[in-house]
Amino acid sequence: MSKDGQATDKLKRKDFEKELKNLHGELVALQQWVVREGLKVCIVFEGRDGAGKGGCIKAITERVSPRVFRVIALPSPTSRERSQMYIQRYIPHLPAAGEIVIFDRSWYNRAGVERVMGFTKMDDVERFLRIVPSVEKAIVESGVVLIKLWLEVSEEEQTRRLQDRIDDPRKIWKLSPMDLESYSRWFDYSRARDDMFAATDSAHAPWYVVPSDDKRRARLNVIHHILTTVPYESPPREKIKLPKRQKRGGYREPSYPYRYVEAVF
Repeated sequence: MSKDGQATDKLKRKDFEKELKNLHGELVALQQWVVREGLKVCIVFEGRDGAGKGGCIKAITERVSPRVFRVIALPSPTSRERSQMYIQRYIPHLPAAGEIVIFDRSWYNRAGVERVMGFTKMDDVERFLRIVPSVEKAIVESGVVLIKLWLEVSEEEQTRRLQDRIDDPRKIWKLSPMDLESYSRWFDYSRARDDMFAATDSAHAPWYVVPSDDKRRARLNVIHHILTTVPYESPPREKIKLPKRQKRGGYREPSYPYRYVEAVF
């Protein structure tokens, strides 16, 4: 067991898939409850490059409805958006009743990548850090359950994952020039993270850190945290029975020359 209470041995795939199946069932129950009760849930994912945010989000959403679980990953701001109040372009994506919105990076870009890469002035970063706790308080007081998650990966594991993206043609699309630049600025990101936590880890919107060197454990722990944070019950289910199919009624298969996909496999 590590100093942060995490198990040090990697979780086996068989055990992971067993636990994930059970958690997926609970996520479906949560989804039904959110829709039934009109709850509003917002989940913010932040963390270092290569920390596994995308994998966690995929694990959450692969068995639920995309109409309820909406993933928001905003591109670089347009010239018009750059002239707006910084957090303005995120506000329209906050959840309405019956929705769970997942931000794959969020308004905290200002405190992280924009600061480290010099895309914004430090005065703007400091102003953001002063203002955002009040904005988040307004969000929470409007009835939104706000969950903020920071995925933390070690230097060694980040190196291994980024090198894997370089070597694996299936993953090369995940590697951007920004990833390479941020890799060289590990301690700049550490300072930015520390300042962000100090300013925005509030009672109404706390940060929770997820050690993610073991991707499987991280995914399970994230889902478990969401399930224990959002109050829900399993809605009652009516017994479902498939109805009888109609009779053929004289229908005959046509002699149409269908074009079939080549059976290569």
